[in-house]
Amino acid sequence: MISARKRIWGWYFFDWASQPYNTLLLTFIFGPYFAQTATASLLAEGMGVEAAKAQAQAYWGYGLTAAGIFIAALAPLLGAISDSSGKRLPWIWLFSMLYVIGAGALWWTAPMDFSVLWALFFFGLGLVGMEFATIFTNSYLPELHEDAGERGRISGSGWAFGYLGGVIALILMLALFQTGENGRTIAGLTPLFGLDPETGASTRIVGPLAAIWFALFMIPFFLYTRDRFVPNAKSYQLGESLRDLVGTLKSLPRHPSLFAYLGSSMFYRDALNGLYTFGGIYALGVLNWSITQIGVFGILAAISGAIFCWIGGRLDRRIGPKPIIVACCTILILTSALIISLTPVSILGVSLPAGSVLPDIMFYVAGALIGAAGGILQASSRNMLTHQANPERMTEAFGLYALSGKATSFLAPALIALASDLSGSQRMGVTPIAGLFILGLVLLAWVKPKGDFQT
Repeated sequence: MISARKRIWGWYFFDWASQPYNTLLLTFIFGPYFAQTATASLLAEGMGVEAAKAQAQAYWGYGLTAAGIFIAALAPLLGAISDSSGKRLPWIWLFSMLYVIGAGALWWTAPMDFSVLWALFFFGLGLVGMEFATIFTNSYLPELHEDAGERGRISGSGWAFGYLGGVIALILMLALFQTGENGRTIAGLTPLFGLDPETGASTRIVGPLAAIWFALFMIPFFLYTRDRFVPNAKSYQLGESLRDLVGTLKSLPRHPSLFAYLGSSMFYRDALNGLYTFGGIYALGVLNWSITQIGVFGILAAISGAIFCWIGGRLDRRIGPKPIIVACCTILILTSALIISLTPVSILGVSLPAGSVLPDIMFYVAGALIGAAGGILQASSRNMLTHQANPERMTEAFGLYALSGKATSFLAPALIALASDLSGSQRMGVTPIAGLFILGLVLLAWVKPKGDFQT
């Protein structure tokens, strides 16, 4: 018999295991490495410096757009199949394998024979694995506690635990592998295993590190997580599951709170992903940071996220998720405006003396705000869905939640890529993020705190 405490801790470990894909690969290490390496390739072909940086950012955006469209197309259908069959663990095993393969394959992205296409393909494969596995693990949340308030605390604590895992993985990466200009890590060491910085090996190792981390720390999840018995469960019938999904989609207008929430979260989560995805690349190109500096920035953001997610989970239990989501969106709109205004010589349009460190300091402040507000926003958002969704179709609801998050997940990367291409400026390229946050905030006005299915 698996105790409730063990089931909760097993569920926490998915956040711990999967977080390095966001922290190490998407945002702070591999994303900037991709931009740096792609930029060098474009410069070698004769492109100008600013144009090459903008083009590399555009490549990253288009790659994430393709992965987002694929996830959006399949997420709700997989959720419907899972709800009909009552089986979620087999899907989590499958997508965990994709995570490990995609992350591990990033080792083969050396600068000397760098392929934009293959780098994006393997990164996208791992990202698809992580996102699909997340759909199924999130759907266990309502089963962890009957009290909706306690679910808010559990969600916040799980997200905090995940951030803590991301911090530790990032510290290990920076202390043992990632080198600075002096060829040593922030701990003053030469890279472990004799990895050569000249071949990018001391950075490329981040892929296998994330893969091994995930495989190791998913063990508690699989030990303590079980699918519940579903009466009259069906086999994996694609046709019937598709009909169930179509019926759910048709019924959405009859549930205006759920409908509005899916729309709202679609925009603000897309904006948040844009901040996460392009933050490190922005610092690399606009503020001329090194990957090590970006990693330190990531540690600060993740520590802030861990602390405030834990606090936010308890606040969620006290006042509910909606006021928290509103506050976090507001903070992130202001933070986006601050980031857009930063250049090496100015803040908010005010010129600074040459060599001023204030832009760097303010970007660190922005990172702490993104970590805190972004983490709380995601934790409260998944709890908010448990208030909005039909309890009998929870995995399908999280599939729709993923669809709403991915139906326009291409939008932020595509808008950033397009703005970067058209303006030839990385800084102006990230301006669409603030607008997406504002759209999400406006749609929250139609969301009931307890949704349509609960009295």
